Amino acid sequence: MDITADRDVGGAIVTPSRRLRFPRPSGALVWAVVTPFAAWAVARVAGLERGSLATQLMTGTPYVAAGSLVPVLLAALTRNRAAAGIALVTTAALGFSVLPRAFGSAEAASGTPLRVLTLNTFFGKADPEAVMDLVRRLKPDVLSTQELTPGLVEKLDAAGLRELMPHRLLAAEWSARGSGLYAKYPLTPLENLFRPVGHNMPTALINLPGVKPIEFVDVHPYPPLGDQVREWTAALEAFPPAVPDRIRILAGDYNASLDHAAMRRFLSRGYADSADLAGQGLTPTWPANKRVPPIITIDHVVVDQRVKVAGVSVHTVPGTDHRGLFADLRLPGA
Repeated sequence: MDITADRDVGGAIVTPSRRLRFPRPSGALVWAVVTPFAAWAVARVAGLERGSLATQLMTGTPYVAAGSLVPVLLAALTRNRAAAGIALVTTAALGFSVLPRAFGSAEAASGTPLRVLTLNTFFGKADPEAVMDLVRRLKPDVLSTQELTPGLVEKLDAAGLRELMPHRLLAAEWSARGSGLYAKYPLTPLENLFRPVGHNMPTALINLPGVKPIEFVDVHPYPPLGDQVREWTAALEAFPPAVPDRIRILAGDYNASLDHAAMRRFLSRGYADSADLAGQGLTPTWPANKRVPPIITIDHVVVDQRVKVAGVSVHTVPGTDHRGLFADLRLPGA
């Protein structure tokens, strides 16, 4: 007898798991990414920028420093030890160049207070009431202005600046050349301290009680655009070095960042950047009041290394493309 039986086959069908695999970047791609960052780091550390375009691009170093983590990741994915090593050195070099500005190195501030406010007024278009609001709130002893026009001088006086800061040394013009110093204390024009290259740069002795007279420079060189890069470099080189018997402060629109070799050479002659000392060295000051937010730091209050910094703050003023920079300084005794 033929017996047929259907039998179910037990068990489960198991489908092997498949790991998601992403294409590994090629060695050529990794080197193509690593090389530009490494070249930038070499140029920044060695001060090799040349010409107008490279000088302008160098202001972007903080953003390049942040982006330098990308080639480190790519090199790690490819297990390319040589590329990874160069990428790590690049990130370290850019990081050491940039990060100290965010932490500062200021000591406990003591000494005679001197409060400084600097503002590029953008062809005199800064809102005078906003400027006066800053003056009343921050109570600066010195106001250093750039691109100051005769019209803005009249508007500021009408808004009350003459009563608050009666002493002044003005070189106002109906152009970007205009500049001017306002102060609560007497100002004496100072001639022949250096040969200004660029816009008007009024220079004065400020007589504060309890300290020797302070030499103060309202800074505004040409921007490093086109052939003006030579004059911009010459302007930074022309600023006088610090001297042991006099305190000097140079505040204004330098059209330069701390990533420019010319600016660092100037600082190396006995000066320090107040925002850098206060941990505000990465706070951008330009361009303001535009669709693009401020991205670079080109306004500075530069001080003699003997001056201490109690604080630094940055303030947006309607009507101008620069933010105001305020530095609360402490001067050594007489």
